[in-house]
Amino acid sequence: MGLRVSAADNVSFDAILVALKAAAEETRLRILYLLARGEFSVSDLTDILGQSQPRISRHLRLLCEAGLVERRREGAWAFFRLAGGGGLPAPLRALVDALPQDDALLARDLERLAQVREERARAASAWFARIAPEWDQLRSLHAPEAAVEQAIRDLVGPAPVRALLDLGAGTGRMLQLLAPQAQRLVGVDASPAMLQVARANLERAGITRAELRQGDINALDVERGAFDLVVVHQVLHFLDDPGRALREAASALAPGGRLLAVDFATHEHEFLRTGHQHRRLGFDDAQMAAWFTAAGLEPQPGVRLPGGGADGLEGGLTVVLWLARDPRVITDWSPGDRNSGVA
Repeated sequence: MGLRVSAADNVSFDAILVALKAAAEETRLRILYLLARGEFSVSDLTDILGQSQPRISRHLRLLCEAGLVERRREGAWAFFRLAGGGGLPAPLRALVDALPQDDALLARDLERLAQVREERARAASAWFARIAPEWDQLRSLHAPEAAVEQAIRDLVGPAPVRALLDLGAGTGRMLQLLAPQAQRLVGVDASPAMLQVARANLERAGITRAELRQGDINALDVERGAFDLVVVHQVLHFLDDPGRALREAASALAPGGRLLAVDFATHEHEFLRTGHQHRRLGFDDAQMAAWFTAAGLEPQPGVRLPGGGADGLEGGLTVVLWLARDPRVITDWSPGDRNSGVA
């Protein structure tokens, strides 16, 4: 009998008993203690706990079968995190939270956890350093990142967001930007290397509740109708069929939810196609509106941020924030949720 609930849900006696039995073993309780602080691979947990890979895998399997932990594939790797976005039944959450951090065994676990995170950060930084010159060249062509991010904040608004989905999560910046107002954070990217960068950046920022998944934006493996804000930031110009990706994104929206697409307006910088793998040289408003409509969404007023140009290139790149809303009426949210990121 699996258990996939949050502490606020009603939990049966039998479900709590299964959960407590699964956790009532030293290594498994230590694993839950660690997973309360983020998601980790079997290799990570092997290094932290100083145990063999088969032993750690067996404990993880038992925790998964009990519904306390979930497994996500990321290329050839698998990452584990607490099930249900970090929710544990209240009795077990209380036990995990009550574990003393000054216990010698747990203190060593936390010390090794810090080492694993440092290694992740070094690997991510080394990989990102190799592509940094390309990023710097692109940044020089359009509005400052700070201006773009402020425009995103303004357009999203200050209201809480129940569930945020970031498609093409990249370095995890959008998750960091909107984390203060989002109850749940899910990021999807096709690149395992980028996900490693995102994971390191989020951990450095103290954000351990984000769910990072490797996936195809054209065939999403996420809950349908579950997110009240979906962000597609600087991704569409890499795609052969942006309209298909927007339809997939729209399918993840909850009734009344919003889809925010951030990308370039049409331009003539052909070098971005030949040197940076851009499949599309920007988009115009009519095309975006048509794609939104085809996805069953209602276009909303957006924002344009002209670029200043650099390196002798005239006109720069204009960044556009296109917004659309799912027109379905919200019927299943509590009164307190009706302002959850949906203006």
